[in-house]
Amino acid sequence: MELQLALDLVNIPQAKEVVKEVEEHIDIVEIGTPVVINEGLRAVKEIKEAFPNLKVLADLKIMDAAGYEVQQASQAGADIITILGVAEDMSIKGAVEEAKKQGKKILVDMIGVKDIKARAKELDEFGVDYICVHTGYDLQAIGQNSFEDLITIKNVVKNAKTAVAGGIKLESLPQVVKAQPDLVIVGGGITSQDDKKSVASQMKELITN
Repeated sequence: MELQLALDLVNIPQAKEVVKEVEEHIDIVEIGTPVVINEGLRAVKEIKEAFPNLKVLADLKIMDAAGYEVQQASQAGADIITILGVAEDMSIKGAVEEAKKQGKKILVDMIGVKDIKARAKELDEFGVDYICVHTGYDLQAIGQNSFEDLITIKNVVKNAKTAVAGGIKLESLPQVVKAQPDLVIVGGGITSQDDKKSVASQMKELITN
């Protein structure tokens, strides 16, 4: 099980500072969609250059022109690129094809997918690398989480790895770990803490034990 740090509300210098603090306890750094919107793929490039030992995920949430966007993110140094589960099948297949060419991985974000079970099954057959259940900010605000959805996809996915994101904190992590996802994605649960290093270290311990 790996731990991914999601960076959403930072610029490049702030991102570097946060990663430096927790790098020994995380496996993947996510350059979140807001960062990509503000800073462009340069954020991916700079973080990858600054922390070559960490994998970098570009959270592009691709919806269209998938081959091209995967190619651009790959050139910037992303190891993993995200596409939306609600995108057209053709787009997802195009993303997978381009990622394979580039030696990169595709994570499908299930945000907004209505029939998670059926879609996860289809995506698994398309050869995606990760399928991620994700409760976005707007639904977290009304108290929703993705833990049940995680169990749903764990039951149908045969080849892809499973991931979970959305509002995960130290207190709720044991519940997540029980469902045994391959990848746990944490944003504010680390970035909004005073002692980020200590929280990341405790999370990593829960995940690996």
